[in-house]
Amino acid sequence: MEAAKKLSVLVVGCGNMGASHAMAFHMMNDVEICGLVSTGKSKSILNERMGGVYPLFDDYETALNATNPDAVCISTYPDTHESFAIMAFEKGCHVFMEKPIADSVAGAERVAAAAKQSGKKLVIGYILRHHPSWIKFIDIAQQLGKPLVMRMNLNQQSHGFMWDVHRNLMKSLSPIVDCGVHYIDVMCQMVRSKPVQVSAIGARLTNDIPEGNYNYGQLQIKFEDGSVGWYEAGWGPMMSETAFFVKDVIGPKGCVSIVAKDAGGAGKSDSVDAHTKTESLRWHHADIDAHNNFTRKDDWIDLTDEPDHQELCNREQAYFIKAINENIDLPDHVEDAVNSLRIAFACDESVKTGKIIEL
Repeated sequence: MEAAKKLSVLVVGCGNMGASHAMAFHMMNDVEICGLVSTGKSKSILNERMGGVYPLFDDYETALNATNPDAVCISTYPDTHESFAIMAFEKGCHVFMEKPIADSVAGAERVAAAAKQSGKKLVIGYILRHHPSWIKFIDIAQQLGKPLVMRMNLNQQSHGFMWDVHRNLMKSLSPIVDCGVHYIDVMCQMVRSKPVQVSAIGARLTNDIPEGNYNYGQLQIKFEDGSVGWYEAGWGPMMSETAFFVKDVIGPKGCVSIVAKDAGGAGKSDSVDAHTKTESLRWHHADIDAHNNFTRKDDWIDLTDEPDHQELCNREQAYFIKAINENIDLPDHVEDAVNSLRIAFACDESVKTGKIIEL
C-alpha cells in the first residue's frame, strides 16, 4: 500500500516565530518542509538546527514557483503579509500567517477575500487561542456577569536582537496594533458584544523610530453591553518592568487574574516564552454575607497543561494541518482576525488624531 503523500509547506520568514513554526513542521510525520525563505542569514541558522536538509531561498516568489507547495507559512514583517498571502492563494496554496493579517484594514479585507475566492484555508497566528490556561481565563471571565472591566498590558524592555526586531516592526505598525490585536481578540471573546467606541494615547520615547511613530501606547475600548477594556504596550530599552504583565478581568460576581509569579518577574518582559505563561489563575468571588464579609475563598487554578512557546506553535500548526486535512470551515476565524485589526487601527487613529473614534 502506497504511503500517503506528505503535505508540503514553504516557510517564509525564519526569525523568532518563523523558526518555531518551522520546528513544529519539522517534527510532524505528515508534513514536509519544501523550502526556507529569508533575506538574511536566519534561514541558514535555522536549517542547521534542523539538520541542514532543506532548500534555502532568498526570494519568496522564486521559492513559491520553484517548490509549488501545498501550504505557505508566513512569519515575515507585517508590511509583506498582504502581498505574500495573496500570491500564495493565487498559486492555490493554504496559508498560515502570523498576526496581524495585514498592515492595513483594507489589506486585511483583501487577504480575507482572496482566501474565500481561492477556497483555501487561512489560519492567523492567534497563539493564545491554543493555550489551555487562556481558554480557561476567558471561560471564567464569561461567568463574572456583565459588564466586564478588562485590564491588560504587555510592556517589553527590549534590547539587543529584540530591539532590532521591534524597531523594524515599528516601521509599519505601533505596539498597540501589532501586539494589541492579540488582547483585543481576547476581550472580544470574553464579552461577545459589539465594540462601539475606542480612544487611545501614545508617546514617542526614542529617536530610533521614524518621525510620527510611537513606541508606547494605551487603548480603551467600550462595548455595546457596557463592558470596557484597556490595553497598554510599550517596546524599547527604556521601558519599565514594574507591572508590565497585567491580565485582570472584573465583573459584578468577582474577578479573575493571571498571576504569573515567575513569568512576571525581573528580566522576563522581553522573553517570548514568558508572554504566554499563566502559571496560576486566581478566581475571586464577590459573594458577601449580611456583615459584608466574603462567603467564599478565592480559587487558585493551576492547570497541569502549561505548554511552552514551542509547544504552543506545535499546537497552532497541528490545528492548521487539521483544518486542511478535515476541510474545517474558517470564516469566523478570519472575520475575527479582520475585526480585531480594525479595532486596533481605530485605536491607532485615535492616538494620531487625539479624537475618540466611533466604530
